[in-house]
Amino acid sequence: MTFHGVDLSQLLTAMLATALVAAVPLTLAALGEGFVEQAGLLNLGIEGMMLLGALAAFWTAKETGGYGWGLVAGILVGVLAGGIFGLLAIGTGADQVLTGLALTLTGGGATAYLYRILYTDQQPRLEETAGALRVPGLSDLPVVGEAIFAQTWLVYVSWLVIPVAVWILRKTRFGLNVRAVGEYPFAADSAGVNVAATRYVAIGIGGGLAGLGGSFLSVVDLGFFRPGMTAGLGFIAIAIAILGRWNPWRILLGAIAFGLLQSLDRGLQILRIDVRTEFIQMLPYLGIILGLAIFARRVSLPAALGIPYRRPGG
Repeated sequence: MTFHGVDLSQLLTAMLATALVAAVPLTLAALGEGFVEQAGLLNLGIEGMMLLGALAAFWTAKETGGYGWGLVAGILVGVLAGGIFGLLAIGTGADQVLTGLALTLTGGGATAYLYRILYTDQQPRLEETAGALRVPGLSDLPVVGEAIFAQTWLVYVSWLVIPVAVWILRKTRFGLNVRAVGEYPFAADSAGVNVAATRYVAIGIGGGLAGLGGSFLSVVDLGFFRPGMTAGLGFIAIAIAILGRWNPWRILLGAIAFGLLQSLDRGLQILRIDVRTEFIQMLPYLGIILGLAIFARRVSLPAALGIPYRRPGG
């Protein structure tokens, strides 16, 4: 079936494939934020963590010639950034909102500065990025075959992480501790749970996943780094985590929905449908705002979210 000479099945395949790729950094970052917020921390520094991870991954991949090492570097830098947030927010009891925003601003400024120092006026690209991993048989299915079953391996990893996260949060003692320190830190402390240690691990997970999300952008999806390339994805990830009520499956669906709205822009241009490009580009963000306006009141935030914890007598 065609429209204006365009094969609609091929267009749908391309749009779905684009949406699934765009969903990866959002899924990873929002999933990490889910761990962090359920532990009672509000991390607005995701944007900075993603940028730091993206630059670290790109530089490492460029120097080593392998994008795999770049991904590892991005994760480690994300964990380090999470540790810095933890030292300030958990260790000193600093305001979590201000700490997160400071980390985002610092990450954005530092990566732009370092990029200019490292590459001056150059705009280098990676020679090697992750190729498509085709699933035999399934990748030949119409429409969904190429879109779903011929993606890079990290797309599949972002899906596999979801059931792992569900298992950790719902079936393990650590997951129980995370939710306990986010709701009733005093009771958790009285029961023998180390509130600070649990929150440090949670922010480490959140930072690592945010760094991996940024790394995906620079070394898997695009193959280059640009200052500010996350373009607000960190804040979108926070909104998706809240709208999904920190449920990993809902987070995945929310990230894919955002990706689909993003892919509309290119699709309508190809179909030559006369709609203002600016309006289409605004739709994903408008959807997030409407979602927050409609559903935010129904979301029950962790009781201790954003509140520093100090042991009695400590």
